[in-house]
Amino acid sequence: MSSVTLKVSGMSCGHCVSSVEGAMKELGASGEVDLKSGAVTVRYDESKVTLDAIKEAIEDQGYDVVKG
Repeated sequence: MSSVTLKVSGMSCGHCVSSVEGAMKELGASGEVDLKSGAVTVRYDESKVTLDAIKEAIEDQGYDVVKG
């Protein structure tokens, strides 16, 4: 399992947390959102999903991955 922390802009509420964590779950990854810092810590299996796919899933929810 790999772990990475991504800086994500545009998150501000509980719905944002649910959207991002749900997108991670659909990919078979798990994400933990920290609204205060604007960070998402993602744990995933590199043999099943790529980091680029994870970033794309977050962006598909309407947020911008700005670092990571």
